[in-house]
Amino acid sequence: MTFSKKTRQDTVDALKTTDLDLLIVGGGITGAGVAIQAAASGLKTGLIEMQDFAEGTSSRSTKLVHGGIRYLKTFDVGVVSDTVKERAVVQGIAPHIPRPFPMLMPIYDEPGATFDLFSVKIAMNLYDELAGVTGSQYANYTVSKSEVLQREPDLKQDKLQGGGVYLDYVNNDARLVIENIKEAAELGGLIASHVKATGILHDDNGKAIGLQAQDLLNDEAFDIHAKLIINTTGPWVDQLRAEDDDLDHAPRLRPTKGVHLVIDEAKLKVPQPTYFDSGHDDGRMIFVVPREGKTYFGTTDTDFHGDYQHPTVDQADVDYLLFALNNRYPEAHVTLADIEASWVGLRPLIAANGSSDYNGGGANTGRVSDESFASLIQVVDDYNAKNATRRDVEQAISDLQTAHAEESLAPSQVSRGSSLTTEKDGMLTLAGGKITDYRKMAAGALALVRRLLQQQYGQEVKEVDSTKLQVSGGHFDPTNVDESIGFFSRIAQDAGIPAADALDLANRFGSNTGRVITYAEDGAAAGLSLKETASLRYSVNEEMTLTPVDYLLRRTNAILFHADQLAQLTEPVVAEMARLLDWDDAETAAQAAALHQAIDESALKSLK
Repeated sequence: MTFSKKTRQDTVDALKTTDLDLLIVGGGITGAGVAIQAAASGLKTGLIEMQDFAEGTSSRSTKLVHGGIRYLKTFDVGVVSDTVKERAVVQGIAPHIPRPFPMLMPIYDEPGATFDLFSVKIAMNLYDELAGVTGSQYANYTVSKSEVLQREPDLKQDKLQGGGVYLDYVNNDARLVIENIKEAAELGGLIASHVKATGILHDDNGKAIGLQAQDLLNDEAFDIHAKLIINTTGPWVDQLRAEDDDLDHAPRLRPTKGVHLVIDEAKLKVPQPTYFDSGHDDGRMIFVVPREGKTYFGTTDTDFHGDYQHPTVDQADVDYLLFALNNRYPEAHVTLADIEASWVGLRPLIAANGSSDYNGGGANTGRVSDESFASLIQVVDDYNAKNATRRDVEQAISDLQTAHAEESLAPSQVSRGSSLTTEKDGMLTLAGGKITDYRKMAAGALALVRRLLQQQYGQEVKEVDSTKLQVSGGHFDPTNVDESIGFFSRIAQDAGIPAADALDLANRFGSNTGRVITYAEDGAAAGLSLKETASLRYSVNEEMTLTPVDYLLRRTNAILFHADQLAQLTEPVVAEMARLLDWDDAETAAQAAALHQAIDESALKSLK
């Protein structure tokens, strides 16, 4: 299958003329998850995205598929139970993307610390029980102060007590989106980027029956008709709802901004993802993660009221993160000048839900009262002695009383949960959530879609087991990832691609690697390696890559984690894309300018 600018017009034409069963608005991870399940169910499925796929929020996460152990600081066992189980499901359906990578949590004896050595062990044990990894190679364990410093000698030693190690997964968020999108298209979905919803169509009874849309590549306006419409636009959920004058326009979301910064590992090297209190006494925690010879750290969490399509990093964001990093690594002396790249995204948080989000509760909430905590510990002790059941533990957690409460919530306290609602006109709104539980959110939406189609149209829709619905590139045994990736790597090596490059391709494209290397048969493009040539040509022809920014930022992470190589990559990538997409000189120059602007913005050139 090809999925490219050359096929895009046929897709747009089909969207104009097909009476869809389901029209999805928004091509981030939530919309992508709905699309693959809908298409696999045999529904006539359409999806439109006003930008590139994952351009909004879903390429701007902390790039982890994690279980949210920080929820256990407020003992939100329900959220942790959902996410740790779902984390393993995502690894099964996209085995070439999330990879297990144990997390280190150094514990400090400081005022306001999220965990001490006692509570972190309880939290990790409960976390492992919920995840089902107790007794496996990924079971948690504690380490002494000296062992923590053996792993990370640059960590602050003062008041360091020891640490905990527990399972989490590293992730490539943008690639998870595009692999879901590609599989949905392969299954027959009509999927188009750079198409914007500009209005909602209604029948005489006021029921939503489609959308007014605009093709942003040629400004053509057209209508799309569908039995059901689902709004999966992330931070833009309220903006799409505002297009309908008959709906209640009370905000569903409270978007917050999250910033991450990237430095070279020569400046600060960490052997594994590390997670600690921010040091700002604000109840937040900070990740520091190694990746591809770099170290990145984040995230901030502040309310956002600016341009949703173009949030930016400001000096306050940098100051916050540099303080947190240098406080924990006092000999690192990281400054603004050391930052090679950055990214910023908006979290589509549910405004009405006050539970702790995945980045931790606020400084004055989540403090469990002494009485409630003692009661919980007693139940846990009884459970360990086999005198209580897991249900007893969960009930004790549910009964916890906090010692403090706030009438207004800090940004970091707004829930990362999701909501699925049916609007007055029948449009569905799937809001909130996070990458880790995207598959489960989509499954819930499809259950409602099946019910509505049966009730309203007498249409029976088959149910698919989405826990086994593998994405593009993920069609191999998830219990033998290393062996499979090795096999795909050897295929690339046999095509003349050096071993290290072949392994990179295999990790990026999984079971599609054989298809990717067919694009190397005509030799390397000028200025590009054979690996980069095959990757770029495949992405343009089969991943709807329309711009150099699409490729270097989202199809690959070159702008984020290979800033030192961009000087050699930019001109050859632009030139090869100009050839593939038939750009004239003016278009080529415009695309080159947009690429350099994106690179400068990521590198924080304006702040420097």
